[in-house]
Amino acid sequence: MLSPDQQKPVTILGAGIVGICTALSLIERGVPVTVIDQGEPGQETSMGNAGVVSPWSIIPQALPGTWKTIPKLMFGYGRPLSIDPRVFWNILPWGLRFLRQGQLDRLRRSAMAMSHLCGPSIELYQRHLKGTGQEALLVDSMYIHAFRDGSRANLDAIDYRIRAQMGAELELVGRDGLRSCEPALSPEFKAAILIKGQARVLSPGKLGTVLADKARTMGATFKRTSVREIRRTESGWQIKCDGETLAAERVVVCLGVWSRAILKGLGLSVPLMAERGYHVEFQEPGIEVNNSVMDVDAKVVASSMEGGLRVAGQAEFAPIDAPPTKRREKQLIGIATALFPGMEQRHNRFWMGHRPSFPDSLPALGPVPDQPGLFVNFGHSHYGLMMAPSSGEKLASALCNERLNINLETFSLDRF
Repeated sequence: MLSPDQQKPVTILGAGIVGICTALSLIERGVPVTVIDQGEPGQETSMGNAGVVSPWSIIPQALPGTWKTIPKLMFGYGRPLSIDPRVFWNILPWGLRFLRQGQLDRLRRSAMAMSHLCGPSIELYQRHLKGTGQEALLVDSMYIHAFRDGSRANLDAIDYRIRAQMGAELELVGRDGLRSCEPALSPEFKAAILIKGQARVLSPGKLGTVLADKARTMGATFKRTSVREIRRTESGWQIKCDGETLAAERVVVCLGVWSRAILKGLGLSVPLMAERGYHVEFQEPGIEVNNSVMDVDAKVVASSMEGGLRVAGQAEFAPIDAPPTKRREKQLIGIATALFPGMEQRHNRFWMGHRPSFPDSLPALGPVPDQPGLFVNFGHSHYGLMMAPSSGEKLASALCNERLNINLETFSLDRF
């Protein structure tokens, strides 16, 4: 039974998959919820990812020695990393923090924290999808890390070693084993590491729509407008939107990369970067990819979806309002056809989205210090789809004063 304070309505700013999952977990507990966003639920950054739902994507982006790989990432095969000169002075302090996270002790701490958010993802999505008639959107899968240079497929590497220590089932296979899993994959790939016990979403955009519809049927209110500013009042919070001002008792900021600007209005500075990702999607590729397949050189993931074959990835640091980099389209098409030489090359979608990335690959999650009634749930970097249900569940637990299996101070804005 919730206390009167726990029953106070919650207003969620942001209708991405993180905001939607937060809404579902709150409604399940009997908390009234309003979700505000300028776009359709789940149709911004949430819809453009590779669909991987991986309990074992618990390795932060910064590893020991990452600094040595930066030239290759920027100028090697696929050029998966790029930095717009206009963000240089912003990314410099962010990048130094990022590289410090590659220290082994910090790496292990981050991996443990990430495991709390990624580990329950499959079960929680199954729970959220139950009763929607769209349970088949989530299917069993492996996560295949494919290597052209077979000597680099090493289960003793620190990232795979940490996964194995935490219970992941891994298998190293050569070219024949890889071909039996993914016959359409190029024979250039000599080896792979199979990460088992995974799942994948067949349409991330549809997932957002389905879960938002479920939240509506359970009583959530969705309001479509742009949030410009939030302010503390004597009785709660004031939310300034386009053409109107709304009142709220408790507010959760789930606005992805746009969360930084909202919090800046409260005098809060957070080291969040907009890390742009891209995908190309081929409507009728003529092939099927059985699992989620990562090209470890180009840093892209390929997956068959309801809309066709999607190849997604890359990391581009640029101003939020900058247009997509057109060369990425040709680049991704080239990577896709190198991955799958037998595919039809005609594609029907080129897309860009903004990942909200902190230097340590952990989100901001929980109450905001010295701001009563204000909570955050954003900054999930490359892991938003798989972390969304658990971060929403943990935040709902915190709002309802339930006991948690991890201290949310791990994800506090104060950690910076």
